[in-house]
Amino acid sequence: MSSMEVDQSSSLPVWRDEEAPEEEAEQEAADGDEGGGPLGCCERFQHSISRWMLPPHARDVYLERANCCPPPIFIILVSIGELAVFIYYAVWKPQKQWVTLGEAIWKSPLTYKPDTREQAWRFISYMFVHAGVQHILGNLLMQLLLGIPLELVHKGFEVGMVYMSGVLAGSLASSIFDPLNALVGASGGVYALMGGYFMNAIVNFREMLPLLGVFRITAILLIVGTDMGFALYRRFLAHESGYKVSFVAHIAGGIAGMTVGYVFFSSYNQKLLRDPRFWMCIVGYLLFVVFAVVFNIFLSPA
Repeated sequence: MSSMEVDQSSSLPVWRDEEAPEEEAEQEAADGDEGGGPLGCCERFQHSISRWMLPPHARDVYLERANCCPPPIFIILVSIGELAVFIYYAVWKPQKQWVTLGEAIWKSPLTYKPDTREQAWRFISYMFVHAGVQHILGNLLMQLLLGIPLELVHKGFEVGMVYMSGVLAGSLASSIFDPLNALVGASGGVYALMGGYFMNAIVNFREMLPLLGVFRITAILLIVGTDMGFALYRRFLAHESGYKVSFVAHIAGGIAGMTVGYVFFSSYNQKLLRDPRFWMCIVGYLLFVVFAVVFNIFLSPA
């Protein structure tokens, strides 16, 4: 066991402070594993993940350590939980809802509502409740397609911290900037993942193939634009009785991702506690949380 640890530590790349030639990494991928044989399906998958999720100078370290232990359990468990709650309200509750919001959703102990905000768990639990098929399918698709590769690279703790920071930022921001409306859905967490990935794509654009960088940035912008358009439509144009669903969580989750998420996702193989950006984001996020708590206790019009 100790010999393996020594081997791993000694195999760290020498290109820490300068960019490793991409030709060498590509040649290693073409040559195969240490035994000289062709890459298997798992190895090819890991190479693809490294190209999509990491800048060139960090890929060698990832490929040396790449494994599926632990598997991407956080994002899978969260997705299963969200799907289970949706099915419960869509099938087994008397007020069945498949496409639009139903009365059972508003009465759920999970939904965030301004008149029940003293029940603090609702600032987190709202992520499990969704406003119809298109709402949950969109969130599940995005968080699985983006969350699983991110968790394979950065592991569950980092991805979980970014995801949950977006969820909490979404509900707190909604309680401040849209205090009279309810909130459902995991869009805050999903947008946090997209925000962190987007910032990495911007910062590392020159280290990627131009076509790949443009594709990643364009895809994120198209997805965000389409989803925000639908959220704004439901908020201002759709004629739905009762509460209106707030869209502020999308924006707040994206900001959380572009700050907290960027620090976590750009610090692969680095010690976060020594990174001043980490402490700046943590202090800023905590100040925001304290302000939101004070606002909800003393200043909220709800």
